[in-house]
Amino acid sequence: MRALKPYLALYRRHIGLMTLGIVLAIVTLLASIGLLTLSGWFLSASALAGIAGLYSFNYMLPAAGVRGAAIIRTAGRYFERLVSHDATFRVLQHLRVFTFRGLLPLFPAGLKHFRQADLLNRLVADVDALDHVYLRAVSPLIGALVTIVAVTFGLSWLSLPLALILGAILLLTLLLLPPLFWRAGKPAGEALTYQKSVYRQQLIGWLDGQAELAIFGAEKAWRDRLEHTERRWFAAQRAQAGLSALAQALMLLISGLTAVLMLWLAAGYIDLSSNSGALIALFVFCALAAFEALTPVTGAFQHLGQVIASAQRLTQILQHPIAITFPQRGAPHSTHVTLSLHDVSFSYPDEFRPVLQHISLRIAPGQRIAILGSTGCGKSTLLQLVTRAWDPTSGVIMLNETPLCDYDEATLRAMMTLVPQRVHLFSATLRDNLRLAAPQASDAAFQRALTQVGLQGLLENSGLDAWLGEGGRQLSGGELRRIGLARALLHAAPLILLDEPTEGLDAETESQILALLQTLEADKSLIMVTHRLTGLSLFDNIIVMDDGRILEQGSHDALRQINGRYAQFLQRL
Repeated sequence: MRALKPYLALYRRHIGLMTLGIVLAIVTLLASIGLLTLSGWFLSASALAGIAGLYSFNYMLPAAGVRGAAIIRTAGRYFERLVSHDATFRVLQHLRVFTFRGLLPLFPAGLKHFRQADLLNRLVADVDALDHVYLRAVSPLIGALVTIVAVTFGLSWLSLPLALILGAILLLTLLLLPPLFWRAGKPAGEALTYQKSVYRQQLIGWLDGQAELAIFGAEKAWRDRLEHTERRWFAAQRAQAGLSALAQALMLLISGLTAVLMLWLAAGYIDLSSNSGALIALFVFCALAAFEALTPVTGAFQHLGQVIASAQRLTQILQHPIAITFPQRGAPHSTHVTLSLHDVSFSYPDEFRPVLQHISLRIAPGQRIAILGSTGCGKSTLLQLVTRAWDPTSGVIMLNETPLCDYDEATLRAMMTLVPQRVHLFSATLRDNLRLAAPQASDAAFQRALTQVGLQGLLENSGLDAWLGEGGRQLSGGELRRIGLARALLHAAPLILLDEPTEGLDAETESQILALLQTLEADKSLIMVTHRLTGLSLFDNIIVMDDGRILEQGSHDALRQINGRYAQFLQRL
């Protein structure tokens, strides 16, 4: 249960809604019990009164009570579901935000050992599993306790011994069966959570790597693994379904035995000669109806094993040590940037081979730098060090003669903008996808940025209200890169970092983008990682990297004239 404490604290934000949901659940249960109890007594009393009771027996008041209980039960059930599910969805919203905020500081170093499919499963499926706590455990448990007290108190006015006996049976059932099924369902719940996660990871891996698996003849072996995991997942589901069936069967058995016991005891306690034999039916039907409050609790506790396992999986990530920390307040923001790297080397954790070795360079305000090199030589890693996704293994990176580690995160992010190789498109409107870079920008600024990067075609029809991503318009790889460039233009940071910005673009659009980069304000610094050789003459300095080192650097023309190795390197690219 300790694993649930950090997440249960988030429930306090919606304690009002959840309390109202529990109150409505209690009212609904009491109305349901009252409806069946009163109906049983009314029918029995009417039968005993017979025709002779047409003038002596009050039919109107019990009939009104039955109608009232039915109306309250129906309305209470509707509003209870409405309020409880609203509260649950609000809690899940905060749980997702809480979890995502915990993941952000860990990226990328802290999440290096987790696969993306596993992270997605934890963020979605494991968070969703936590809704069982309120809907299936807390609310039914409190409702059952209050119902037992209310039923016992109400029946005590008619017969104290019978009321105490029924209350004791209900209370013992509530105290014994839920912990029993929690223990019994814990292994199945943990297995269900684990196998579901493994299956999704393997399925995504199979879908992503179908071509490679087919080429190397490993498709059948992978599908066998997938089917084996699926069988184990189904076995856990069958085990949990079997426990649910057993819980329902036990509740039916206990409720039936209790009804028989109450019939036998009531027959002995009730004086039939006093024309109160209808009370026998009242006690029997009340006993049957009271078990309605206990049925959800017994079955719900077997799911706690799955809930706790999901909470532990989330806690495993959220308590992971943060590799990159930022000060609360750091160096001031500046509209001009001088970037310098002094003998910077870097190796990824658990890897002995260095990715970068003894990198030293200086980029003045307004300077345009192009970084060339073969795949895997460390170009993208260099940009990640500049953004402080990682810290150098040795050496120091200075921004305006201040170490990067002395900047708070908000200031550092405001002073640079990065367009990565993979630009993410959110399932939202075109306006919302651009507003990420400039929340206060106007529609005119969005339209201007799209026109600058050659995406004015997206403004046709729905314009900025066009829906992109899932359920909307899908963009090509080249369009995604230009969306990233539009965001960079809107962000207006003094340092722009571009990782393969023209990859996948046609020659005309590439020339347009390169010309656009040259029109940036004179005080903006630019670093572009590229494999393409087009437009290199437009850059002030070209850095050629090989095996994590700077091989050559200088202007395009100077390198061509002075060093033959540069020309040979360009030919290899």
